Amino acid sequence: MEFRTIKGFKDILPHEVGNWQFLESEARKVFHAFGYREIRTPILEWTELFSRSIGQETDIVSKEMYTLTDSRGRGMTLRPEATASVVRAYIQEGLYRKNPLQKLYCIGPMFRHERPQKGRFRQFHQLDAEFFGDPGPESDAETIIMAMRLFERLGLEGLVLNLNSLGCPGCRPGFREKLTAYLAERSDALCGDCRRRSETNPLRVFDCKVPGCGEVMAEAPAITGSLCGECRDHFAAVSACLERAGVPFVLNPRLVRGLDYYNRTTFEVQTDRLGAQNAVAGGGRYDGLVKLLGGPDHPAIGFAVGVERVIALLEEKGARATPRPDLFVAAIGPAARDAAFGWVMDLRALGLWVEMGYGTGGLKSRMKRADRLGARKVLIVGDDELASGKAVLRDMGTGDQETVPLSDIVNYFKGAF
Repeated sequence: MEFRTIKGFKDILPHEVGNWQFLESEARKVFHAFGYREIRTPILEWTELFSRSIGQETDIVSKEMYTLTDSRGRGMTLRPEATASVVRAYIQEGLYRKNPLQKLYCIGPMFRHERPQKGRFRQFHQLDAEFFGDPGPESDAETIIMAMRLFERLGLEGLVLNLNSLGCPGCRPGFREKLTAYLAERSDALCGDCRRRSETNPLRVFDCKVPGCGEVMAEAPAITGSLCGECRDHFAAVSACLERAGVPFVLNPRLVRGLDYYNRTTFEVQTDRLGAQNAVAGGGRYDGLVKLLGGPDHPAIGFAVGVERVIALLEEKGARATPRPDLFVAAIGPAARDAAFGWVMDLRALGLWVEMGYGTGGLKSRMKRADRLGARKVLIVGDDELASGKAVLRDMGTGDQETVPLSDIVNYFKGAF
């Protein structure tokens, strides 16, 4: 039997890791500048955490979750998104008691049983940022600006920020009535899923990718026309903050995102270079979720970045250089190998990447291995070099060679790279 990865799951190979490390490193720098701290949550949670927070009628909960049962018949699910887990930790660990304002981020794998395609995997990774405790429009704008700053640091261009407001529990019911009536008149043009959604959760119809449903929703009423005065003022203030910060955006009244917990500000960062999977980041405000999951009535806003989709954009710009050894020690003969082994261990203790050739091969085979590894320099040491106390150091980029003393070889290389 030949073992292969499960469909929708992918190995991240050594030559691909450079872009991943670059993205994670830049994200941590941006999050740090905005005052965020890292949190790491389990990948397995009780199923009800997601069904209650995300929404029973969403595709994620109804179709896409990887769920199993324990010995007592309780449902456990591999996390399909990070926000619910971070909120659960925020409540369980009482983080709000230590500081009413909490800024948290996490990086890790998520799992959804979706049809694999470009930019979409069944195990995928997200950068997730959550800001708890402040209901103001400045927090919304700060969160969105942080997301756009990350893409600037990554050198990505041509991304479009889409912005909308989903209203609040006070003004959304009126819009729901308008939308339900609109969809009822056009039920025959909707797919089977959307006919069901139009009765149980009509906002989800905006998410449908079936062309016929898209045509229907293009003429649907916009939620921005049903906002109450407070929601209109909040959205206007968010927009004004973004304009003052020089962050361009597009008003998209049909942007609803795919999760039930959002209210007021919602946003999505889109690209035209990944086909149907055009969203590279998205999020919004979710003021009622902490209370819904058993915590205090604390407001919150957050977003997630699709790592694989951002990696695909980075790869268009060219793969980042693969790390390579600082030094390769080509030791010929038993005495040289014994001496070289000690040098190699001491140099590694200094933080240098050093490799050496083992076995009984000659200089040619060792130089070939150094070349395959991409070593920057090679130290050539044999019995004659040991006797003279000097070895040959070759620069593999230029081919230049120099003679270096062996008496204090570790200190010689300490500042050489």
